[in-house]
Amino acid sequence: MTKTVLCYGDSLTWGYNAETIGRHAYEDRWPSVLQRALGNQVRIIPEGLNGRTTAFDDHLADCDRNGARILPTILQTHNPLDLVILLLGTNDMKPVVAGAAFAATQGVRRLIQLVRNHTWGFGYDVPDILIVAPPVISETANPVFAANYRGAIEESAMLATLYRDLADEESCGFFDAGSVAITTSLDGVHLDAENTRALGRGLEPIVRMMLGL
Repeated sequence: MTKTVLCYGDSLTWGYNAETIGRHAYEDRWPSVLQRALGNQVRIIPEGLNGRTTAFDDHLADCDRNGARILPTILQTHNPLDLVILLLGTNDMKPVVAGAAFAATQGVRRLIQLVRNHTWGFGYDVPDILIVAPPVISETANPVFAANYRGAIEESAMLATLYRDLADEESCGFFDAGSVAITTSLDGVHLDAENTRALGRGLEPIVRMMLGL
């Protein structure tokens, strides 16, 4: 039976390209790379939105970017699911949103609760959850991103440790995206094509293990 995986994330999942201010080619985005690596026995659903937070409002946004408010609808849309991959927290680092790694960690905890308490129905099982810590924000000469993420480098450097501890507490899987990918200095936040592909390849072993493949 085909396994179904939801990739719930922000612009790193959407595939934002800092060089073109557009979107990476479909085949370069990490969910697509993961899909190719796992083959036809798995169906990968990419659900990335630029600017999405874990559980916080962004009142400057042109759409609802609160990940906690949108998640139940997304879960019901794609039900049933075998695995939910959560890759969020970078946008929480903006001072105007939350500005703290601890806040992002609490936001991810809320997302875990939403997955586990969702009314799945039809006798479907609650999916497993894989928490992915985003790569650390890096120095950039881009004045807009540097201003939007003021103080975020130090905070984002704490995400992997906090997320790992949360995964242990909540019995979730954990992967540190920073172990295989680094953010581009063009804006300090996003991944170039090489690094988003590396993330997809890096995730394959743990996703395969969590799905029992």
